[in-house]
Amino acid sequence: MNGDQAAVEALRALIRIPTVSDWDPGNEDRAAFDALLVELRARFPRLHATCDVQRISGDALLVRWPGRTQEAPVVLMAHLDVVPVDDASAWTHPPFAADLADGHVWGRGALDCKGSLVATCQAVEDLIADGVTPGRDVWLSFGCNEEVSGRAARDAVAILRERGVEPWFVIDEGGAIVEGVLPGVDAPMAVIGVSEKGTVDVDLTARGDGGHASAPRRMGATSRLARAILRLERRPFPSHLPDATVDMLERAGAHARMPYAAVFGHARRLRPVLSRVLPRLGHETAALTRTTVAVTQLSGSPGANVIAATARAHVNMRVMVGETVDGAIERIRRTVKDPYVEVTLVSGDEPSPVSPTDDAAYALLESTLGEVFPGTVAVPYVMLAATDSRHFHRVWPRVYRFTPFRMTDAQRASIHGVDERIGVDDLHDGIAWYRRLIEQL
Repeated sequence: MNGDQAAVEALRALIRIPTVSDWDPGNEDRAAFDALLVELRARFPRLHATCDVQRISGDALLVRWPGRTQEAPVVLMAHLDVVPVDDASAWTHPPFAADLADGHVWGRGALDCKGSLVATCQAVEDLIADGVTPGRDVWLSFGCNEEVSGRAARDAVAILRERGVEPWFVIDEGGAIVEGVLPGVDAPMAVIGVSEKGTVDVDLTARGDGGHASAPRRMGATSRLARAILRLERRPFPSHLPDATVDMLERAGAHARMPYAAVFGHARRLRPVLSRVLPRLGHETAALTRTTVAVTQLSGSPGANVIAATARAHVNMRVMVGETVDGAIERIRRTVKDPYVEVTLVSGDEPSPVSPTDDAAYALLESTLGEVFPGTVAVPYVMLAATDSRHFHRVWPRVYRFTPFRMTDAQRASIHGVDERIGVDDLHDGIAWYRRLIEQL
């Protein structure tokens, strides 16, 4: 079996192992994580024999592949855990069956993030088989609780710091090769996350008198909570374009049709106008311009005929680069503007710094993209979701979030959703990208 075929079978084997993480570790299937680590060793024996493989934080892996020189190493990241499946019957193929159909491998984790896990490991496995030793150390950091903001990545950072490791750059999941994201740009774009938004979780708690449902009072807890939610919906955060987004537009503008080429090419000068126009182009472009607010969970009374004395909503916010967690919470309080609705911070991570795009590290990513995906335009962007790499970015300046796979709109929507799948050819090209990147070190 050649490397490409082996990678497909390895991915299918890993998808079949449901390494679902949970906010309560007691609900996790530890046997599944053990089985996945055993399967990784069986599928990539050369990697495990040649590299220093350390198990950390329970089920995470930190791997060192020694290089020829003492030059600053690189870190390649992925994670072993996946999110739960809400309704398996809604899937075209069962979410943990790893069916191979229509040129795709289907299943939870195919894109997030077992696909890049396999692509990275297969690239290393094949290079070792070919007798290649990298020009500098290559570290692999595979977390086990990324989906629940666990501490595996923080532990990996602590170990690397204890060993005196100072990475040249770090690559984690994030942007992909996409089409049709910006109007007027026909060429595929490789969007490389140079920063990521902050993540804030807030509880809104409204209180009232409660009582029997047969005699309701006006403006009880649920009504106050509903009014607060509608206020948040109707008064979004102001939009603005951080420098990374301006850089993205200017670079994309060089490959756009008119009149978009003229507009994007002068994004810095047109920043105030674009900050008003982009939010109208769709939810993804809107999220590039502002702090977002999403109500994700609701709870009320325990009984069907009981008026809630307390009603709660959980709000997940993604804080724009250039803003702060404290500022975002203060705006939520001003917007809700109700002394009977308590706004409580559950957790908060500040936005990440912005990685450079004008040095050799970013240029290496661009040149590798040009070789493996000719005709693709590389652009930086602010990543909307949170990744394990934010813990690395607090310490080291060059952290890039990029998954070297082509992804359609439907595939991007399937991440954390229904019918997650990766094209077999796209998996092969992703392996080629990681391999070529390592070869150039």
